[in-house]
Amino acid sequence: MGRAFEFRKARKMKRWSAMAKTFTRIGKDIVMAVKEGGPDPDNNSRLRAVIQNAKAANMPKDNVKRAIKKASDKATENYKEVLFEGYAPHGVAILVETATDNNNRTVANVRSYFNKCNGNLGTSGSVEFMFDRSCSFRIPAEGVDVEEMELEFIDFGVEEVFEDEDGILLYAPFENFGAIQKELENRSIEILSSGFERIPQVTKELSNEQQEEVLKLIEKIEEDDDVQNVYHAMDIQE
Repeated sequence: MGRAFEFRKARKMKRWSAMAKTFTRIGKDIVMAVKEGGPDPDNNSRLRAVIQNAKAANMPKDNVKRAIKKASDKATENYKEVLFEGYAPHGVAILVETATDNNNRTVANVRSYFNKCNGNLGTSGSVEFMFDRSCSFRIPAEGVDVEEMELEFIDFGVEEVFEDEDGILLYAPFENFGAIQKELENRSIEILSSGFERIPQVTKELSNEQQEEVLKLIEKIEEDDDVQNVYHAMDIQE
């Protein structure tokens, strides 16, 4: 399946430590989607994608409705998406995606995590180029031929299609998200969930002890409420 697939298969860290944090972060996605394209999912493709992800995470429908209603209120402040770049111990590249309503707080917090765990917060552009940004879609596996699906969606930018225990996964470059979403919807193919990933172009092998040092920093960052996702270039061994 290639480097990207092997990396995803080996990656075992939990991005979201608890259900409550999952709902909080999806709630932020809803606010940003509504502020960008309005509260009607039929006319807002980004909101449709977030609602699908909420369903996949078993977020109650009432929670989703309340979040959309709250986001529609002009008094509700929007969140700003900010990307932080840096290095964990042993030179492992780290990317931190955040959604914040107080950038000063978030900057101070993220910097403190790097400092306390012997890492270094870098400048904009210092690490991002080391990662490929991709999008993914999960659809039901029933009645789907993986090879046929891959051939049919090559023209829409899909580069990888494979099956796991939860369905069929389609992977493509970030910029092809809209075209693939539209085509799946045109074909009435249910989208179970979708999202974005940053895949390292090169990974770094570390000893078990060194891995623990890096994981300590990553886990500390992930605990922050402003943090949406953390990506790294560490080769996690089975």
